[in-house]
Amino acid sequence: MVGVVIGLALLAFWLYSLFDVITTPEEAVRNVPKPVWLLVVAVVPVVGGLVWMVRGRPQPDRETWSVPPQPGTHHTSAPKGPDDDPEFLRELDKRMRGDD
Repeated sequence: MVGVVIGLALLAFWLYSLFDVITTPEEAVRNVPKPVWLLVVAVVPVVGGLVWMVRGRPQPDRETWSVPPQPGTHHTSAPKGPDDDPEFLRELDKRMRGDD
């Protein structure tokens, strides 16, 4: 029974890897061309799938994090929204009063 479960898990992994190679856009594939990856995953199911997952799949875009200012430095940031901008609020107040 354990052998059947392991066999089904390996089959599922192989099918997932094969489907992943097929659906990945050609320009997003890393290291070798897509047809080579397809051949590797199809011929060497488990090892090919593992190598595809590590070396062939496209890497997700990573967000760039801003570096916080160092202690002791004066960092003035731009307002985040219109209600944080005093100049905008003054101009809005003038318009609402009709002082254009």
